[in-house]
Amino acid sequence: MAVKVVVDLDKCLGYANCVADAPEVFEIPEEALIVRLLQENPGEELRSAVEAAALDCPARAITILD
Repeated sequence: MAVKVVVDLDKCLGYANCVADAPEVFEIPEEALIVRLLQENPGEELRSAVEAAALDCPARAITILD
């Protein structure tokens, strides 16, 4: 079962911790200072990486929905 990832772009401060934890799901393009969600519904195999990204986000901008 896939998870649903929601990023609050108003909270994102561009720390890029999420990119380090789950580069398959998050990126910060050079021209932007906030995260871009690459996969809104990543597969179960990425769950632990996405959970780590949410926990590592200093701005608490990432929410995971089941």
